[in-house]
Amino acid sequence: MQKQGVAVVAVGGNSLIKDPKRVTMQDQYNAGAESIHHIVDMIEQGWNVVITHGNGPQVGHVLRRSEIAAGQVHEVPLDYCGADTQGSIGYMFNRALVNEFKKRGMNRNSVAVVTQTIVDSNDPAFQNPTKPIGSFMTEEEAKRRAQEDGWVVVEDAGRGWRRVVPSPIPMKIVEAPAIKALIDAGVVVVGVGGGGIPVKENGDGTLSGVEAVIDKDFGSSLLATMIGADLFVISTAVEKVSLNYNKPNQIDLDCLTMAEARKYMEDGHFAKGSMLPKIQAILRFMENGGKKALITNPENIGRALRGETGTWIVRE
Repeated sequence: MQKQGVAVVAVGGNSLIKDPKRVTMQDQYNAGAESIHHIVDMIEQGWNVVITHGNGPQVGHVLRRSEIAAGQVHEVPLDYCGADTQGSIGYMFNRALVNEFKKRGMNRNSVAVVTQTIVDSNDPAFQNPTKPIGSFMTEEEAKRRAQEDGWVVVEDAGRGWRRVVPSPIPMKIVEAPAIKALIDAGVVVVGVGGGGIPVKENGDGTLSGVEAVIDKDFGSSLLATMIGADLFVISTAVEKVSLNYNKPNQIDLDCLTMAEARKYMEDGHFAKGSMLPKIQAILRFMENGGKKALITNPENIGRALRGETGTWIVRE
């Protein structure tokens, strides 16, 4: 088997929840195992892989359980929600990896790493929280939580009130050297769940948790840079990146240069809540020395790596 290099593969947290009727932990494991099956195709092709993942819906579930149980047990701070979901999704992915290796007769080891991401306390995001999290509330409940707990709350598109939190830019992955050592030793790593648990660095070098969330694609991009990955893959809901998405004149893209990606981004082709952060994360990786990146859906990762589908982003 020819060695291909190191790849960071980012899997969306939404991909674990196929529909509103399939949200149990077993449902999420089954969905995650599908993605892992396709990622192991990569590993069989000779790639050393770090798997990162989103956790938005799962953090929402932890917060909801915490809110319902308030008054009976302690509530869970947001950074601990990130840690909880890193542990549960890491367990799912790691078990799926072990099972997939066993089925294929592959002698490989895997591990999930609880991962912290340092953010800047002076990031403008802290003055302008925008990321909705948790359950919908009545206006009365929202204003009570704002007064009692210091939450920032907003009315969310006529659906009710929600808490919003900062989404700062990730600066450094604390466990990146450990992940690099594991990868160099041939271990498949699951890490940087949800972009990493947001922490700030204090004056004496110690770390403190922060009530914030990090974009998982930005966190994954930073890890890919810090470990010198050869390839950054974003696994998402679509087979290819498109211009004029979902319109009669939709154009699917096989390959994009960095310059083309920037132009299409400036022209407004990529939606803020979906494709835009993925393109931005890839451009950051490439601007920091990354060689190439790929966007496709999980079932097409193997085909995309053979050049049959997906959208490749290249330097020139």
